[in-house]
Amino acid sequence: MNLKDPKLYINRELSWLKFNTRVLEEAQDTSNPLLERLKFIAIYGTNLDEFYMIRVAGLKKLFKYRIRVTGPDKMTPLEQLRAIREYLHAEKKELEKTFFEIIEQLSHEGLRLVNYEDLDAQTKRKINEYFHTNLYPVIVPIAVDATHPFPHLNNLSFALALKLSDTNNPNDIKYGLVRIPRVLPRFVQIENTYIPIESIVQAHLESLFPGYTILASAPFRVTRNADIEIEEEEADDFMELLEEGLKLRRRGEIVRLEIGANAEEDLINFLKEHIYIEQGDIYRYNIPINLGALWEIVSNKNFPHLLFEPYTPKILPPFDTNEPVFHIIEHENVMLYHPYESFDPVVRFIKEASKDPDVLAIRMTLYRVGKNSPIVKALINAAESGKQVTAMVELKARFDEENNLIWAKELEKAGAHVIFGIPGFKVHAKIAQVIKKDGDRLKQYVHLATGNYNPSTAKIYTDVSLFTADKDITADATRFFHFLTGFSKKTKLKTLYMSPFQIKPKLLQMIDEEAKKGSEGHIIAKMNSLVDPDVILALYKASQAGVKIDLIIRGICCLRPGIEGVSENIRVISIVGKYLEHARIFYFKHSSPQIYISSADWMPRNLERRIELMTPIFDKNIAERLLEILQIQLKDNVKARILLPDGNYIKLHPEEGKPKINSQLLMEEYAKLLHTSHQKNTTSKAKRLAKRLLKES
Repeated sequence: MNLKDPKLYINRELSWLKFNTRVLEEAQDTSNPLLERLKFIAIYGTNLDEFYMIRVAGLKKLFKYRIRVTGPDKMTPLEQLRAIREYLHAEKKELEKTFFEIIEQLSHEGLRLVNYEDLDAQTKRKINEYFHTNLYPVIVPIAVDATHPFPHLNNLSFALALKLSDTNNPNDIKYGLVRIPRVLPRFVQIENTYIPIESIVQAHLESLFPGYTILASAPFRVTRNADIEIEEEEADDFMELLEEGLKLRRRGEIVRLEIGANAEEDLINFLKEHIYIEQGDIYRYNIPINLGALWEIVSNKNFPHLLFEPYTPKILPPFDTNEPVFHIIEHENVMLYHPYESFDPVVRFIKEASKDPDVLAIRMTLYRVGKNSPIVKALINAAESGKQVTAMVELKARFDEENNLIWAKELEKAGAHVIFGIPGFKVHAKIAQVIKKDGDRLKQYVHLATGNYNPSTAKIYTDVSLFTADKDITADATRFFHFLTGFSKKTKLKTLYMSPFQIKPKLLQMIDEEAKKGSEGHIIAKMNSLVDPDVILALYKASQAGVKIDLIIRGICCLRPGIEGVSENIRVISIVGKYLEHARIFYFKHSSPQIYISSADWMPRNLERRIELMTPIFDKNIAERLLEILQIQLKDNVKARILLPDGNYIKLHPEEGKPKINSQLLMEEYAKLLHTSHQKNTTSKAKRLAKRLLKES
């Protein structure tokens, strides 16, 4: 069979839509607490915003320039755009139904989301006062006519479109807007009642346009192309160029219009006169526009029983003492599995290095670090105290550019050596290196990770951290940072693997080695996305050779499993639950070593257009633990969905008489057990109990 047949590949964009549907399914899952279900609606909405800003905008650009470049599925840009619109318009009904079900159930709990017109008289009086005090001075009424041009609408800006008539001349019809600035809350809160801001403004429109009668109004929101293109070769000052790019993002082509379902056609035509938008990219919603703002309601502290039971990440041995991090790493390699284990040791690693008088240098890659980063603050302190600090700040980390720009300037001001990446490549690798003086020798320590140096996301993303003083790895860390800071196009690491030069060839080699073992071969790979056609082709060939292949892929998967003669030996599951599965862990039964962790997904962008790292795990205890994590996830029958050959996913359910296995909650219990037992000095017993618990699962 032709393994390049387009029918063997799932379209990338449609696979992503299926992932977001799995997020929506979590909102529909009645076993999840109510506010958690609402949170999944918020996540669904912000995911969709980014999808339109980047992926749909990109397809529109390809279509505009008549480029028919396609993936291995051979769908043209126009075919993909049509399929996306059809999918999302159909799913909109399911989204609205789910939203209203959750809101109704929340109202029974005393947490209400209601429009202004549905409020009682007393609450209306409070809201009227709020409007005149807090909203009236800030919102912007805008006339649109021959002397008042249609205003520029920033990306994701929120407004009301209006149809008005002169009170003294009803035939004099005019159109206008009311802009609702982002500085205002999306919902106005009165105790445990939330009122959408647009319904408050709609009730007071005539006070904004005195002498006019409001004939119709509708809330709307525009989405623009937000993908910044940076011509690095022409950049004398990369930071200046990026700042310009961020300004241009606000003015990108409009790619989506969301509007209230009751909007009159006159209002839609008025908007279409001033903004070019395809009819298929107009979405009429019965529910509030900008679902991401539902976080305002989710964060209400008065309803803890409507959230998941809080979990505090544990600090487990050997980091649960006051012993310096460097002493610990000198004696053993240490792996952490976040968020079950705390991110604090990672922060401590950099903080201790910044204060240690014997530390000469700290080097780090910074991709997404957060707004109040303790790690970057420690680097600034280190630089100010005279240590050599090298920070690779990736200014092209999408939607974190502005934040990274601020930190880059602060680091430079403190005296750090700041670099902004490699021309043509994003630096997505996660690595930190500390070089310390020990008498007349130098000692080196390295931290490698699958996720970002961000303490906030480390509480909700599952990721792997590895601390080591292994000389082969520390030597490679030095080579890696020399590659980033100097001129070198031929750098190859000796123990670690770096893309775009080494990771993909190594993966293809290991897949091929398993294929040679036939039915004795076994591959388990956990990642966010599988898109690369060369890797998929290699996996198909390995499956044909009889290799058992288990893939744990949270998001996009372009491989079709279960096709007779091609992929019947491949099983693909996706786990969507309390935490965002973000770790990349790979197991190859006949490789030496068998286990690898990486910052890279199996996508062309990660393997060919980014600087990434893949780390072999030589430590047997750590390798065993990582394999255990993979095996637990493969047994998940609560939050796992299995991918079918047609591209759809179905939820797994426990077999009769078998226990329910939620891999995320099981890992929480495992960490709790180890933490409690260590406090009682019964760690070895706890480990045996934990192992039994995992095996029984």
